[in-house]
Amino acid sequence: MSSAAAAAVSSAATSASSGAAQDSQARFGQSVKGLLTEKVFACSADVIALTKQVLKGSRSSELLGQAARNMVMQEDAILHSEDSLRKMAIITTHLQYQQEAIQKNVEQSSNLQDQLHHLLK
Repeated sequence: MSSAAAAAVSSAATSASSGAAQDSQARFGQSVKGLLTEKVFACSADVIALTKQVLKGSRSSELLGQAARNMVMQEDAILHSEDSLRKMAIITTHLQYQQEAIQKNVEQSSNLQDQLHHLLK
């Protein structure tokens, strides 16, 4: 084999091995790109899930705050009702005293009528 032919064969072998190396690197690059894409999608999904949880927690916090406000309003209503019941109990007691006083006055008036009736006879 002549030196020119040997150089051509050597050059062909070098370019073939260089082409194989480039193919290998291209496949590796595609593999890495694929893995990166998968990881980006996984991270995006995780961020979306986290955002949903934060929003859900925020909504839960709002609901708890509203429940606390409602409870305070109910407590105020209960205290007001208790106060009204105490006042009504006092009024009932006063009405009972007034009823007793009226009954005594009716009895006395009946007695007075009887006495007047006797005096006029």
